[in-house]
Amino acid sequence: MNEVSPYEAFNLIDIRAGRIERVEINAEAKKPAYKIWIDFGELGVLGTSAQYTTLYQLDQLIGETVVCATNLGARRIAGFKSEVLMLGVARKDGAVVYLKPERPVSPGTKVF
Repeated sequence: MNEVSPYEAFNLIDIRAGRIERVEINAEAKKPAYKIWIDFGELGVLGTSAQYTTLYQLDQLIGETVVCATNLGARRIAGFKSEVLMLGVARKDGAVVYLKPERPVSPGTKVF
């Protein structure tokens, strides 16, 4: 039996920085959510549906750099093709804060 070490398992996930290009309300979502299109440089622009509506207005997200898992596979969320998982953390009140680099980085930069 070949066990994968935690470090090897972490490296299986492709986590990259991306720059938000466009945001719309995902009106079909059961819980309030945005449709977000993120530029990942050489990977292109990929979409996600994410529940960041409590803390962020649409226009506040445009141009922001975010951290996403890019190789988990696509899935349909409320009729929208979600291709990446935008990483965030929940506060005690349930509001979600997105993760971002503390300094500017290029779209598509790999997280390690």
